Amino acid sequence: MQLLLDLDSEVPIYQQIRDRVVEAIADGVLDPGAALPSTRQLAVDLAINFHTVSKAYDLLRREGFVRVNRKSGAVIHPDVKRPSTGVDWDRRMRTLLAELDVRGVPKDEVITYVEATLRGFPGRDEAPGHP
Repeated sequence: MQLLLDLDSEVPIYQQIRDRVVEAIADGVLDPGAALPSTRQLAVDLAINFHTVSKAYDLLRREGFVRVNRKSGAVIHPDVKRPSTGVDWDRRMRTLLAELDVRGVPKDEVITYVEATLRGFPGRDEAPGHP
């Protein structure tokens, strides 16, 4: 698994790692049960502090994307496709859409981008609610 990170980004490295793993799951690159590199190995591969990777893995674990075990390490949770409980999806989406609105991105462009992105995920021919 290759993770492309932007070390100059305002987005913290641990968040970028989390985001790239979630995207790899959505893209079908990482299937349920797939093993992730150890925190130390990924830190070496990315030339970053292993505590940063640990923070990303802990976030992924708390969100239900990975299961961490001392023996098997971090693996994509077998039930990753099941919706997480306790996640405020509306708030997360509202914040993202608010940022786009504040930056002046036209609503039709946002809708077009969302639909195209959803269609890009394996097994998704159409955006939800659209024939």
